[in-house]
Amino acid sequence: MQQLNANSLEAFWMPFTANRDFKKKPQIITGASGMYYQMSNGHRVLDAIAGLWCVNAGHGHPKIVEAIQKQAAQLDFASSFGLGHPLAFEYASRLTSVAPEGLDHVFFTNSGSEATDTALKLALAYHHARGEGQRQRIIGRQRGYHGVGFGGLSAAGMGAHKKQFGMLLPGAAHMPHTHDLARNAFSRGQPSHGAEIADTLEQMLQTYDPSTVAAVIVEPVAGSTGVLVPPLGYLERLREICTRYGILLIFDEVVTGFGRLGRPFAADRFAITPDLIAIAKGMTNGAVPMGGVISSNDIYQKLMETAPQGTVEFSHGYTYSGHPLASAAALAALDVYVDEGLFEHAALIEPVWEEHAHALKGLPAVVDIRNIGLLAGIELGEEVASGKAMAKKVHDFCFERGVLIRPVANTIVLSPPLVISEAEIATVFSAIAAGLKTL
Repeated sequence: MQQLNANSLEAFWMPFTANRDFKKKPQIITGASGMYYQMSNGHRVLDAIAGLWCVNAGHGHPKIVEAIQKQAAQLDFASSFGLGHPLAFEYASRLTSVAPEGLDHVFFTNSGSEATDTALKLALAYHHARGEGQRQRIIGRQRGYHGVGFGGLSAAGMGAHKKQFGMLLPGAAHMPHTHDLARNAFSRGQPSHGAEIADTLEQMLQTYDPSTVAAVIVEPVAGSTGVLVPPLGYLERLREICTRYGILLIFDEVVTGFGRLGRPFAADRFAITPDLIAIAKGMTNGAVPMGGVISSNDIYQKLMETAPQGTVEFSHGYTYSGHPLASAAALAALDVYVDEGLFEHAALIEPVWEEHAHALKGLPAVVDIRNIGLLAGIELGEEVASGKAMAKKVHDFCFERGVLIRPVANTIVLSPPLVISEAEIATVFSAIAAGLKTL
């Protein structure tokens, strides 16, 4: 491998990174296999965050690698603008076969950010097609994360991501988040308290007039804000309110899709069918960038039937929508997930994961532990600033001992590949426990 020096590091402006700090002390990954990363200094690190919520089948799965290589040799690129190639159609059909019933059309994007923006545009276009173009307001949620496009960022509720970019898009409003440390600390799975928080949506609709609202967008489990699990009954109430007022419900499943909760989608886990599902990350096992929106037949048919014959029904898309290599990777990844029973394995090992996570209760600085599926959040400190410093310290401790975790503000976030074993779970939480004891 080419040796990196200060000059060769400078050109790359890294995303969501303290660039100046990184370039003083770079940490460079040079390889990956299964559950592990290989660092440039020879250090081997167990990946307890699945790359970035996405490498569900582990790194370098041979079937996915082979599919990408084969496709690159046969057809490296073809536009989906007025043309087509077989794998995009094949994958869309395969994907809808495992999607919740009634969601049977897929619009391909290249990332989760593009997926959420596409879902919001679909909602606006659908209401326009229905003759209700006045429905332009989008309602998101505090502490929500929907990528970094202007639409998703406007609907999201993480202020630190917005402060550099002014007013963003008009017409976005935000429901309260569901995190209730006083009543729900150390819940296992869905918290018992908080279904009534969904009723704030009803109150907001009376303020804004429901006939002006196009969509409500939420993560079924909020990931990037620290793994916030929905209270029992909360999502059901959101679905009921949206249905009553003719508002589309969008699930942002960029994190929870493809087995993270032990089912193909969180919609399956919670038995709630939204109108649109935004997806990405685990779609290709992280191997090739890809995202998409799975849409209800009603939305698709309304746009088809109201557009004049011969015209573009939805004026939106990307050069790389349905890219051949991405389609090949996605097909192979879905085959791996289904054929190797990874969704079932995640469900089977979830109780082991939960027990290890909650065994950290009582260790220094731990004020909450949240879990569902193969997700966990360990909140530290009585206030965010000190907890953030402690989470970073535990991260550094674990990394030096060969375990990669993710500090998000004052919370340690975990989302391992679905192939994780009981022994590897023990390794992850043993490292975290040892790090916490140093605080």
